[in-house]
Amino acid sequence: MSISDTPRGERVHIALFGRRNAGKSSLINALTGQEISIVSDIAGTTTDPVFKAMELLPIGPVMMIDTPGLDDEGDLGKLRIERTQQVLEKTDIALIAIDGILGVGDFERELLDKVKERNIPILLVFNKSDLLPDLAAGKKQAEALSKELHIPCIIVSSITGEGIPQLKTILMHILPEDEDKFRIIGDLLSPSDLVVLVVPIDKAAPKGRLILPQQQTIRDILEADASVVITKEFELRETLLSLRKKPRLVITDSQVFAKVSADTPKDIPLTSFSILFARYKGDLPLLVRGARALDSLVDNDLILIAEGCTHHRQCDDIGTVKLPRWIRGYTGKDIQFAFTSGGTFPSDLAKYRLIVHCGSCMLNRREMQYRLRLAQEANVPIANYGVLIAYMQGILPRVLEPFPLAHMELE
Repeated sequence: MSISDTPRGERVHIALFGRRNAGKSSLINALTGQEISIVSDIAGTTTDPVFKAMELLPIGPVMMIDTPGLDDEGDLGKLRIERTQQVLEKTDIALIAIDGILGVGDFERELLDKVKERNIPILLVFNKSDLLPDLAAGKKQAEALSKELHIPCIIVSSITGEGIPQLKTILMHILPEDEDKFRIIGDLLSPSDLVVLVVPIDKAAPKGRLILPQQQTIRDILEADASVVITKEFELRETLLSLRKKPRLVITDSQVFAKVSADTPKDIPLTSFSILFARYKGDLPLLVRGARALDSLVDNDLILIAEGCTHHRQCDDIGTVKLPRWIRGYTGKDIQFAFTSGGTFPSDLAKYRLIVHCGSCMLNRREMQYRLRLAQEANVPIANYGVLIAYMQGILPRVLEPFPLAHMELE
């Protein structure tokens, strides 16, 4: 996978926030060296968040996000502000664009407080340095403000390029330190380990390629200097018999859990892609606790099924068809369902008795953590596809064996 193919959820999300006409769009164009956003002297030109996946040296693959001004006005302006605030929940680094002529006022300080509440690394960027009557004095003011707020500040010009190279360097140094500590599977493997992946090829599988969680898991296994064997569910038994070496782990698509569990010897650990991603981007113990809510559901309870991406749904789609069918069959209750997909996720969750989320391969970790936090604050149990399916099929203890902390939730 090349840098240009890096999935959206695996990119560092760098978002620009600020007033209308603070120069956010021109700044993002200067940073990227591309005409990503429309630039105009008219305040409010950017009406929706603009996402651009690219490589930003020396950082690497990033998602640059240009946002509408947070001081927008009117009913339409309120909607734009809401969308901008949603961007905050997926932001890894926040660039606060300041009009170099106007400086920092109450609006900017309130914005800084909102960003700090979310523990997002911040960089204050004073734009339009080419319009300052005294650049040296402006730099001194920025240095004083940096010391006062304990936030890095820099003066730049998106017109002349002043300070843009330095801005990129600072971005490199304020990257979240824990970005590399989360692994899909690599931290559980040793060099020369063998992992077997069970990959069903059904109508929902994209023609000519594997789905994203499978691709990413393969890559992480190889980066751990381990080996991987890939098979379909109907060939698993024969595949395991043909191996000279006992696999360290079998990983399957959750939809074929029952067959794979039956065909995998008990002395070989088993889990699913969805459960791996629950640990990678979510909170596996929390999601395990959420699955227990199935046993207390009653008729007409409402379950939210949430997916982090949008895709063409097949006739037997897992989110909208299979899961509702399985949940009604397991509970024996007339359960009601609501569905969300992509970047849409309700902020008011009080009406739901349970949330069932996908594996979140298309969301970055920060956004998934935000969704989990909303569920906790609303006191609504949340599980994900793989955890819930394993729970309903009675094999959750087995597929959690590789993860002791999560397995303790069952005791």
